[in-house]
Amino acid sequence: MRSLPLPLLVAGMTTFALPGAALAQDLSHPTENTPIQGAPPAPGPETADNVPVAFEADTVQYDQNGETVTASGNVVMRKDKQSVRADTVTWNRNTGQIVGTGNVRVVDQNGNQLFTDRAELTDELKTGMMENLLLVLREGARLAANKGERLANGDVVLQHAAYTGCAVTDDEGCPRNPTWRVLAKSVIYSEERSEVRFSDARLEMFGAIQLPLFGLTVSTNGGAVSGFLVPDLKSSPSNGIEVAQSYYWKIAPNRDLTGTFHVFTKSAPMASFEYRALTDLGAYQITGYATSSNRISLSDSNPDPNRERALRGYIFANGKFQLDPAWSVTASIRRATDRTFLRRYDISRDDRLRSSVEVERIDQDSYLSIAGYTTQTMRSGQDQGQMPIAIPVIDYRRRFNESLLGGKFELEANTMGITRKDGQDTQRAFASAQWSLRKLTSMGQEVVFTGLMRGDVYHSDDNDATDTIIYRGQPGWQTRAIALAAVDVKWPLVGQVFGGTQVFTPRVQLVAAPKIQNLSIPNEDSRALELEDTNLFSLNRFPGYDRFEDGVRFTYGVDWMFERPRWRIKSTIGQSVRLSNMATVFPDGTGLTNKTSDIVGRTEVRYRSFVSFIHRYRLDKDSLTIRRNEFDMALGNNQTYLELGYVKLNRNIDIETVDGDSTTLEDLRDREELRAAGRVAFAKYWSMFGSAVVNLTNRSEDPVYGSDGFQPLRTRFGVAYEDDCLEIGVTWRRNYVTNGDAQKGDSFMLHFALKNIGVH
Repeated sequence: MRSLPLPLLVAGMTTFALPGAALAQDLSHPTENTPIQGAPPAPGPETADNVPVAFEADTVQYDQNGETVTASGNVVMRKDKQSVRADTVTWNRNTGQIVGTGNVRVVDQNGNQLFTDRAELTDELKTGMMENLLLVLREGARLAANKGERLANGDVVLQHAAYTGCAVTDDEGCPRNPTWRVLAKSVIYSEERSEVRFSDARLEMFGAIQLPLFGLTVSTNGGAVSGFLVPDLKSSPSNGIEVAQSYYWKIAPNRDLTGTFHVFTKSAPMASFEYRALTDLGAYQITGYATSSNRISLSDSNPDPNRERALRGYIFANGKFQLDPAWSVTASIRRATDRTFLRRYDISRDDRLRSSVEVERIDQDSYLSIAGYTTQTMRSGQDQGQMPIAIPVIDYRRRFNESLLGGKFELEANTMGITRKDGQDTQRAFASAQWSLRKLTSMGQEVVFTGLMRGDVYHSDDNDATDTIIYRGQPGWQTRAIALAAVDVKWPLVGQVFGGTQVFTPRVQLVAAPKIQNLSIPNEDSRALELEDTNLFSLNRFPGYDRFEDGVRFTYGVDWMFERPRWRIKSTIGQSVRLSNMATVFPDGTGLTNKTSDIVGRTEVRYRSFVSFIHRYRLDKDSLTIRRNEFDMALGNNQTYLELGYVKLNRNIDIETVDGDSTTLEDLRDREELRAAGRVAFAKYWSMFGSAVVNLTNRSEDPVYGSDGFQPLRTRFGVAYEDDCLEIGVTWRRNYVTNGDAQKGDSFMLHFALKNIGVH
């Protein structure tokens, strides 16, 4: 045997670019006097089977007697996105066998890495027989086996294998035992399908607990694969113990379906599904539930849980499609067979289900929306016949680039039709034009002039079916004209203080509008009104379009902001004064009833992402009594945190004397509520979490609701374990209200998830 030294080409390595099948064949006849200088003559045009293999090695030895070529020392072979590295590669010219030995590493086209002591290779750089191998998937999972063999179809069969999605080293790089691993007698690795399939497998957790597995399929490219998912386990007072087993079906790269079968100890079984699809125009999903149990009629305001068995279920579908750069369609459907189905089966606690469809056109200067919606109530004491069906709801806005008297000009047109099965019907249409001009003075003041004109047409009937008198309006045709002029002045003053920067901004606003016929117009969308910092300087402080504030008013306030590294403080306070003697249309308790409004404000304090505190308040204009006191606080990081929320509304309304009708106050009732949530992380992977919502309203504040001053609404507590590859959690929850067949009581849920795994 003679050794052939290779010329120094790149960093002591020699590179050959050879056709795949001719990798060693072109090295078969070197002579002692003719060292190998580089690549042989260029081959013909490349084909799928004739792609060059780049070859690097320190030395090459040729045995004339044994007809073998041996490359040793940092051997590297590359083809397409594949590569093979080994200490030694030997090619037998007679048998065609290529064998890599010593620290063999094979990288496939998906970035998965195979480590082994010895591997047989094909001219396509595919592995054949392997011994003592480790497969490291691109997503981080690992698969180890005693030996492997490539089949004729290209699959690799591994014997006595172990798989885990856990890290096998700690943060310091020291070895660690994985939290879980899957042991199997046989595993099939398919590079073509980018998946690993297990058979005769069992799951081992924490090195001791072993559970049998019917099979296992793992994706090697990070994509989803079809198979059974880990079951969910729950317990509730309405249904008993629940076991939910899901199967995931990857129909196509852009479509999938998840079907779930729910089994209960106190109820009949239930089936559910979730279908998702991505198309060239957009995406949509459809979710459905179906079972047979005691059903409560939607039209019954006093539900009786002892009903005849009937088909019950829920459907939820939504999607959005972008037809072209300007036009899009968005739709959502939510319907349940009855009012208590969602709560009984812990699907949703929403008290209303809204279905809608909307067609939108958006360009640089205009916006068009054509929509319709319907609402289904989940409240046991509310008449479904009073729920609105709105169709059509059309809104068009256009902005003109050409300036008018130096300002911007916008047009808006809107129409809406509302019908109710057993209630008031209302149709509305209006058109408005708004002009605004923004100027900066030489002293730095920002001045905005605004002018608005609007004309409304309304029609309504069955007005007496609306319980709240001030919401009815007059039946038949009604018209209304609206005009407004306003000037708004801000003067930001910037300076340095306390090692940071502060901006002190006084602000004043003057708004004038003639008397407007408000009470003759039905009120469908301007009901939930209260003076806040967000609407203090609004041109119309009513939400929606059906009510518009008239008269002359003067509003003043101050904004202050302070910023320094890691800190930010923002504060707003203001008040409004009516300068005309017109009768107000604001109900009592809104903070706007008298000529001088209550004082409203907001303060926000932030320290990095560790502390966040927001306080909103409204003070009585005469006594400075707190009419609204609300704060939200968040303290901590993603691992350990505390969140608190509190709201108290003291509207100072005598519920017995307002028009002799307590329903007038349906949107203006006193309320006091406390919310808390938190999480404490400990022992690196463990955490405890909990939350609670407590109604603190007493009977003197709201005799209609019947609160007792301390009424828990929802509480939750749980313990969880989560590391890099495993999630386990146990959650307890308490429901305090029985609604039909959705009973109050304790519920438990077990959450279990193995990362990078799907049970087949």
